[in-house]
Amino acid sequence: MPRAKFQTLTEQMFYILLCLREECCGTDILDRVPAVTLGRVSVGSGTLYNLLEQFVEAGMIRETRVEGRRRSYLLTEFGRETLRKEYRRIRAQAEDYRLAFGEEGTA
Repeated sequence: MPRAKFQTLTEQMFYILLCLREECCGTDILDRVPAVTLGRVSVGSGTLYNLLEQFVEAGMIRETRVEGRRRSYLLTEFGRETLRKEYRRIRAQAEDYRLAFGEEGTA
């Protein structure tokens, strides 16, 4: 059975949505994701613009401004809730790891 779309988020999806807690455009996101993650995560422009389109269609973000080809977006309440659910899921995984290996467990 296929996974429901956006039931869980990839790291790239998570950080794109996280960036959109404030209005920004695609080029801002391309700069912010590596900055927030200290270079651990990056997003290619093709992936970004594809995901932005999917997020708009799903109602997770909304387009706020269009200036020529530059489009700005902002997280919707549905997007915030999706991000909260993913955060709780990640925390639960981290807690499972901590319980399995203890506080000093190594990966």
